[in-house]
Amino acid sequence: MPFYHKLGKIPHKRHIQFRKEDGSLYYEQLFGTIGFDGMSSNLYHEQRPTQVKEIRKQYSIAPKIAKKNNIQSYRFRGFQVPQEQDYLDSRKIVLTNSDCNIILAAPKASTKDYFYKNTDADEVIFVHRGTGKLRTHMGNLDFKYGDYLVIPRGMIYKIDFNTEDNRLFIVESYRPVYTPKRYRNWFGQLLEHAPFCERDIRQPYELETYDEKGDFLMKIKKQDEIIEMVYATHPFDVVGYDGFNYPYAFSIHDFEPITGRIHQPPPVHQTFETDAFVICSFVPRLYDYHPQAIPAPYNHSNIDSDEVLYYVDGDFMSRNDIDAGHISLHPAGIPHGPHPGATERSIGETVTEELAVMVDTFKPLMVTEEAMKIADEEYYQSWLEE
Repeated sequence: MPFYHKLGKIPHKRHIQFRKEDGSLYYEQLFGTIGFDGMSSNLYHEQRPTQVKEIRKQYSIAPKIAKKNNIQSYRFRGFQVPQEQDYLDSRKIVLTNSDCNIILAAPKASTKDYFYKNTDADEVIFVHRGTGKLRTHMGNLDFKYGDYLVIPRGMIYKIDFNTEDNRLFIVESYRPVYTPKRYRNWFGQLLEHAPFCERDIRQPYELETYDEKGDFLMKIKKQDEIIEMVYATHPFDVVGYDGFNYPYAFSIHDFEPITGRIHQPPPVHQTFETDAFVICSFVPRLYDYHPQAIPAPYNHSNIDSDEVLYYVDGDFMSRNDIDAGHISLHPAGIPHGPHPGATERSIGETVTEELAVMVDTFKPLMVTEEAMKIADEEYYQSWLEE
């Protein structure tokens, strides 16, 4: 995020002596992205963060591709992904390209016996069901229904769930995730016309600090593999940090919709961006108020991007037979639009209660075997007139 945050205790300058009460030094770590050119934070550890005792097994979690070159529209029934106890085992990649993975997860249990680090990608975790706490080496964040959890690559974290009924929609991004640049001034501040502001961003508020030695298992994702490494000290030993690179939370319920007299294009719903895809939030809002407005979206051609819409809640005006947890995929190269009857039904309506998350990618998405397990292969015919 493009604004400064400080938590815990830090010295008054970077890269100077910072000593404990016994006179020994804290261990400074620069935690940054894009070499030394991107956002970064300076962390101060009780112990050296480099003490690896053992490297254990290494195994692939690469998705198995069912359709590499896809032009078929699909509906996927996301809630049919079975629940699993383990958080990492529960993560099922359904759509993928060289820039991102789109994942469904239904974990039942909190991460207890290991820490997790994704060195490949930033993660945006949308919480569809469940409450709990995201615990990281840079502080903790409470989460609930409707929250986006934005976790920079390299972050060490655990997730504590309050119940077994959890449903997550996750986007792994191999490019840094930012707020939309058109909503920021040159200082990084969110502008007056932005659909959210800094007050809506929840920063880490609670820093867990453990000065412990032992065997601490960390599962690290690198190049589509999980590598198990045992560290000699507790990964949550940070006493303080400051900077611009840290996890944060934003609720979809705090997104303020932009509306108009006639139908507004999808970019008004944009919430996050990379240089390879965007994430948008469709929230309850007033419909277009021109006297002859058609609230339903017009047909449009996906020439440059694949469109993925994850349906969260409410009445999805432009679609027939869509439920919470469904995903629609409308690939580049062919037009798509409202289902038969949707345009006519929308005329005269004044408000929508729909809630959905959209991912538009600039490279084509491949469909995985996990996706085909929950696919409606006749969805592409749902625009045929009866």
